Amino acid sequence: MKINKEIRQLAREMLRASFTDGQLDRGKIASLVQSLITKRPRHFMDVLQYFKRLLRLQIEKRHARIESATQLAPEAAVDIVARLKRKYGEDLTTEFVVDPTLLVGVRVRV
Repeated sequence: MKINKEIRQLAREMLRASFTDGQLDRGKIASLVQSLITKRPRHFMDVLQYFKRLLRLQIEKRHARIESATQLAPEAAVDIVARLKRKYGEDLTTEFVVDPTLLVGVRVRV
């Protein structure tokens, strides 16, 4: 189903209202969804699906995947996380993965 302009606008407004001090607020998200369900505007299910997609994309922006050829030393891992948080913000989540296909070094995807 094609998403029309009204659905996109409402979902984006909900996303903008979901932030507190630059970070997503679970309480606000829950109250926005609950109020939308109670009001039941036209195409509210489509709005919820698009809002869910926008939230997923926003959360993925705040996730770093750190791949290395071998297990990183704890000091190196802490240093990498500190540098990434300094650059991308304190709400960044990290995931460390050992990838034997890498010859040497570290690959970081944010």
